[in-house]
Amino acid sequence: MARYFDVHPENPQHRSIVQIVDLVRNDGLIVYPTDSCFALGCQVGNRAGLDRIRDIRHLDDRHHFTLVCADFAQLGKFVRISNKVFRMIKAATPGSYTFILPATNDVPRRLMHPKKKTVGVRIPEHAVVQALLSELGEPLLSSTLLLPDEKEPLTQGWEIKERLDNVVDAVVDSDDCGTEPTTVIDFSGDEPEIVRRGAGDPSRFE
Repeated sequence: MARYFDVHPENPQHRSIVQIVDLVRNDGLIVYPTDSCFALGCQVGNRAGLDRIRDIRHLDDRHHFTLVCADFAQLGKFVRISNKVFRMIKAATPGSYTFILPATNDVPRRLMHPKKKTVGVRIPEHAVVQALLSELGEPLLSSTLLLPDEKEPLTQGWEIKERLDNVVDAVVDSDDCGTEPTTVIDFSGDEPEIVRRGAGDPSRFE
């Protein structure tokens, strides 16, 4: 049975944040709110957590997982960025964007796209996520909570708890969560490619 945390959206309770992060550090899989939908999250090195996300979402090995980072300094450790791309991404963060970029050697191979050797990264603008990342001290391996055969992500914490009670370890609810997935921009080629139009304004990359 998953634990349920009701966390204040602007001033997250430190005690709750510590308990959630302890679960993550102990190989837990959590559902947490972001500025672009709820997401599934675990530690980057949690192989079983990665497999659990794949099972919940029915994902194949070509799916781009996302490293949710606290800031640009943390993001830069996991992806290679040219000066031009740096400026474009810097201007759009924090925000509702996921960027696909060539991965560095700090990214486990199982998280990369098998052919492109790329990974998704993002810096969300959400107080609860930032509190979790600050306490954890590293990115969260994440994927949007979009269940198989459903067109829309789940948006209510109580419903997520009800439906995923036996397959996740905690549901973090803050009553303040985006309802549209991120806009996904692929920077692995010569020009940026808009892979998915979502909550972030894609016009700055067109």
